Amino acid sequence: MKNRPALLAIVLTIIASVILAGMDSLGKFLMREFSTFQVTWARFLFHSIIVSLLFYGQGLRHFAVTRAPKTQLLRGLCMVGINTLLYMAIKTVSLAEATALMYLSPVLVTLFAGVFLGERILPRHLLAVAAGFVGVLVIIRPGFQTFEPALLLAFFASLLLALYFLLTRKVAGVDDPRTSLFYTSIVGAVVLSVPLPLWWKTPDALQWLLLVSMGVFGAIGHFLLIKAYTLITASELSPWLNAQVVAATLFSVFLFQDVLGWNFFFGTGLIVGAGLLLWLHNRRAA
Repeated sequence: MKNRPALLAIVLTIIASVILAGMDSLGKFLMREFSTFQVTWARFLFHSIIVSLLFYGQGLRHFAVTRAPKTQLLRGLCMVGINTLLYMAIKTVSLAEATALMYLSPVLVTLFAGVFLGERILPRHLLAVAAGFVGVLVIIRPGFQTFEPALLLAFFASLLLALYFLLTRKVAGVDDPRTSLFYTSIVGAVVLSVPLPLWWKTPDALQWLLLVSMGVFGAIGHFLLIKAYTLITASELSPWLNAQVVAATLFSVFLFQDVLGWNFFFGTGLIVGAGLLLWLHNRRAA
């Protein structure tokens, strides 16, 4: 069938979105007993171990060799900041709200590309950026009695994620995607291992299993996304990435009994809508 690769890519993306939302849910659960930094460390360490074993088992002996070490290091540091800020946020606020704020990043990429890379910004780009920021304000509601400062951490994480996407675009034609995937996790594992004794708490057998599972979920989720991107273009896949917001919302409500107000659904609609507006524009331009 002509559309079979596209259908497979969509299915893989949805599965990956559910798995990654599940990983964040597991992280939120583990942070009831462990510090944010120890949980984030485990997510990176076991992710990097699994990815390394997988690639080595496939006969790839040079997956760790990069032609852009500085850029890969910066990408890895961005990912450390992204995960740490996100997990600090979901320790206090709902997973659904934090995930929705993270999805401002595709909109921010357009703005950053214009500012830092000199790419042309059209009025519809500015409209999408404005809609996305309004969505953020609706969810965060600064100045209201229900304002939760921890949501700002998720917003700052979305800024770092936009920068991470730009850096990933920069190394896309230089390094193999598997090399980039390796550096996404190994930098975090090394950086967070240095001060680890400061916040270390020894897990029991079940907790070790859950910490390892975070790395497994991360590795599988990212592997499925990479596979999906080999089947269809990024622009075709973009709308389906919003499945993670849906999955995070379901986990948030059913696992953690979070109560989501009108501002979450309205703000999330604006953020997702802004991303879809850019996707439609890029598709027509293509």
